Amino acid sequence: MNNLTMSVIEPAPVYVPKQIKKVGILNRSESTSNKTLDKIDKIFSAEGQNLDKEGAEQVIQGIKDEFEKNQTFEEVILVSSDKIENPGLGIFPKMLPWNTIDSICTENNIDALIVLSFYDTDAAIKYDVQTIQKVNALGLKIPVLEHTASVNTSIQTGFRIYDNFNKELLDEIAFTDGSLSVGRGINPVKAAEAITGRKDAVLQISNNIGHSYALRTYPFKIRVTREYYVKGTDNFEIAKRRAQTGDWDGAAQLWEIETNNPKSKIAGRAYYNMAIINEINGDLNAAADWASRAYTDFRDKNALRYLNILKHRMAKNALLAQQSN
Repeated sequence: MNNLTMSVIEPAPVYVPKQIKKVGILNRSESTSNKTLDKIDKIFSAEGQNLDKEGAEQVIQGIKDEFEKNQTFEEVILVSSDKIENPGLGIFPKMLPWNTIDSICTENNIDALIVLSFYDTDAAIKYDVQTIQKVNALGLKIPVLEHTASVNTSIQTGFRIYDNFNKELLDEIAFTDGSLSVGRGINPVKAAEAITGRKDAVLQISNNIGHSYALRTYPFKIRVTREYYVKGTDNFEIAKRRAQTGDWDGAAQLWEIETNNPKSKIAGRAYYNMAIINEINGDLNAAADWASRAYTDFRDKNALRYLNILKHRMAKNALLAQQSN
């Protein structure tokens, strides 16, 4: 058998009903302003003081920008509310009661609420010392101690989507991402001072997290691999070469001839390949019929596995059709 790859569309991980036209984005996270990375590392405390606050804002902005770019909803607004408790523990707080959701949606004339439930950064700093050779003023190489500071910043986020129409929680998921920054100097403090751009990197990653989360509401394409038979008769060999040049319809003409082969094994392979060409052409029902016959009439075990794949894809296509209506 040979392999082929094809592009298929998967349904969105999060289905947002079509009656939702206007959405609000709410930041329920709370920054912690007293984080320091290490007792000797005071230079990071000033930078990190507002990092969670600014990072959460970037997540929110990323979601809004992605929705507006794709014109997913009629309106996307940022909302705030004094009705919301922000525990700021870096974990999911309890769900908001539906009367609170309804109140916020009514006040802001929106249909659903996307909530950044938590945003938390944790940073770990590590110091290493090594001896390197440096050229002095006389042009001589001398051994020098070099300190290396690396800061690994972990970014944890959690999201919920509340559908106020159906009083249904559409999504609840947490993500972990991170950033690594490295600096070098003649002592630990100088090494730490050499780390530049850590905050910018964290904020950029946070913005990307927002974009990625918004994409969970969209269908997406993936590449899948299929196998098809290439041996058994001269027609299979010729069909293989046609398929290799992209002439799948020409290959299918020869496979269809072999469906009448008196040898059961050969006919089964041809039926299986006819299922493949029908999937390539987008007719999953016909593909399933061919695969089913390949297994039931000719006992091709590969056809049974393929039939299950087709049924799974057909179920996903039904969900896709629901999402597009």
